[in-house]
Amino acid sequence: MSARQWLVSKNPSLAARVLILPLRLLSLVYAAVMRLRNWGYDLGIFPVRSVDVPVICVGNLSVGGTGKTPMVAWICHHLRQQGVRVAIVSRGYGQLAHGTNDEALELELQLPDVPHLQNPDRYAAAQLAQDELDMQAIVLDDGFQHRRLGRSLDIVLVDACEPQMADWLLPAGLMRESWSGLRRAGVVVLTRSHLATAQRLAQLKQRVARYAPQAKCLTAAYQPDGLHGVGQNIPTLESLGGNRVLAFCGIGNPNSFFATLEQHSIELVDQRVYPDHHAYSAADVEQLQAWATSNAQCDYVLCTMKDWVKLQMPRLGRLPLLALRIGIIFEPHEQQSLENVLLLSSGLNAEPRG
Repeated sequence: MSARQWLVSKNPSLAARVLILPLRLLSLVYAAVMRLRNWGYDLGIFPVRSVDVPVICVGNLSVGGTGKTPMVAWICHHLRQQGVRVAIVSRGYGQLAHGTNDEALELELQLPDVPHLQNPDRYAAAQLAQDELDMQAIVLDDGFQHRRLGRSLDIVLVDACEPQMADWLLPAGLMRESWSGLRRAGVVVLTRSHLATAQRLAQLKQRVARYAPQAKCLTAAYQPDGLHGVGQNIPTLESLGGNRVLAFCGIGNPNSFFATLEQHSIELVDQRVYPDHHAYSAADVEQLQAWATSNAQCDYVLCTMKDWVKLQMPRLGRLPLLALRIGIIFEPHEQQSLENVLLLSSGLNAEPRG
């Protein structure tokens, strides 16, 4: 069981209940530190530095797994369609040997005309995008808690399927900051809404209305956007129904990946989970090769795009290696609402529609 699964378990063992108590005490300390830090920014004690172009931030309250990369790609694609020169700025957590991380590599495949600057000093990266690259807008990836860089709009993603046990702050839960942080948001997107019950969605909307009455609350679903691999004869996802596959991933919410495969009638013979942002070593590749070889009766090995970009191999053993691409979709009226907010926040010279 991963640390994430252990923290959000609905029926923890007695040992887990004992171990969680000191973590919850540490969560109270963490909560106090975060509260003081946010007060410092709210009162102007800690300076906020802004650039001269609009900054649209995509972030969340929790640790990983809400689907920021598809949301960032959607926003950048929309802005490019409007003729806006846009760059992505991120911290670059989990950078690989060549200086970029898995998310940057994945976004580069989807958005070859959008520069991605990774720097722990995100203000410096934004300044570079503005001055040297002549960008007209910046998308700040995973920056909701990075308050040093000013922004025009905060878009916060909330996983509608996350269990309530996750609502404890770190290290006893998955929350980076409490729900009260939503008061800074302009848009709140309930992701994976297609997998949540109507009751759960209603509860979350009430909570958003309580903490962020100023924000637009939208729902979004993630849907497979096809398969990616090396070569010309890449099968469709629909054609994999009934096939026997091995699957592995190193993402924030691995269960969502495996559930998506099972929803397409794919038979998961075995699966492996690596830590989020895992950098695959030569030893890891050898183990994956041996795993695939020992399961030669399977048809394919599947992983996420986030994993594939770090491997970029045509096969493991004799089995083709394919990556599942994921896209984000909105109901038409909610998509129009988001486009209008982006229109105003990015300073485009057009009137909102709808």
